[in-house]
Amino acid sequence: MSDFPQDIYTEPSDLDGNTLANLGPLRRMAGLWRGEKGVDVKPKAQGPKTQVYVEHYELQPIDPQTNGPQVFYGLRYHTFIHKPGLTKMYHDQVGYWLWEPATGQVLHTLAIPRGQIAMATGHATADADRFELTAVRGSLTNGIVSNPFLEHAFTTTDWRVEVEFNADGTWTYRQDTVLQIRGQAEPFHHTDRNTLTKVGEPSPNPLASAATL
Repeated sequence: MSDFPQDIYTEPSDLDGNTLANLGPLRRMAGLWRGEKGVDVKPKAQGPKTQVYVEHYELQPIDPQTNGPQVFYGLRYHTFIHKPGLTKMYHDQVGYWLWEPATGQVLHTLAIPRGQIAMATGHATADADRFELTAVRGSLTNGIVSNPFLEHAFTTTDWRVEVEFNADGTWTYRQDTVLQIRGQAEPFHHTDRNTLTKVGEPSPNPLASAATL
């Protein structure tokens, strides 16, 4: 038996259109951010390689989203990463961070231009100082999908992301992407971490902007 309501169609009629006021733990992530001390540990034929990186991370509020009675408040994001001193893309990623106030569920979706998408899920309180989300290959609710080559050569079996808010207003993420690499007996932990400092404020979501006109 699920805890979902019998009426799966009717949307709430009293939604608050101010997303920034309803983001729960994601509120502290809204805005424009920069991190200059990112560290990536990735697989190479010769063994693990550590690469430092610079990150530009933009998170903007979107209007409330409904699935019938379900309501999400969220942030649309784009993160662009390059190596220090270079402008060439090292990593590019887009997606959404979503918060469901009724259940405390947090969702993180990603799409990267190497042919991979994923959604990690977890739970947090509205004032949480940290939370952790996970995705698992094969899951229909928090899964990972890769293009045929990646599935063949670098099978992603698990993905975990931890977010921690710091007292100085920065926030830190740590990611662990578990790969089963073709020809290797043991899984490889591809890790990333960075601390982001705010460099710009978010813009109000369209519905909130319209309400102030």
